[in-house]
Amino acid sequence: MSSAPLNEEEFKKKLTEEQYEVLRQKGTEAPFSGKLVQPDKDGLYRCAACGNALFAADAKFESGTGWPSFDQALPGAIEEVVDTSHGMRRTEILCAVCHSHLGHVFDDGPTPTGKRYCANSVCFEDLDVK
Repeated sequence: MSSAPLNEEEFKKKLTEEQYEVLRQKGTEAPFSGKLVQPDKDGLYRCAACGNALFAADAKFESGTGWPSFDQALPGAIEEVVDTSHGMRRTEILCAVCHSHLGHVFDDGPTPTGKRYCANSVCFEDLDVK
């Protein structure tokens, strides 16, 4: 993880076109298209833009939505902001370090936390396996 946040030109060089569109321009990947939809590995999910650890693999569950879903984030890893785009009121989740868009959090999760952090696969580096 870099000590100083990247500027937009550096993000463009570091990220793929799809990653840049989702992480920096608040896009969304197509459902069921990501490589990390299934909860089948141990480790940490890290921000593709800055390397910040965001979610532990044991917080991941199959939501059936087509995007990776987690019932909790690592402490201090995520910022939540109100998103009123597309005629909806949702809670956007951002990386707390580089402020990149990850997805949204909903209060309909099946675990005791009641949360479903719904993220885009392209927002994550390859899984940092324990």
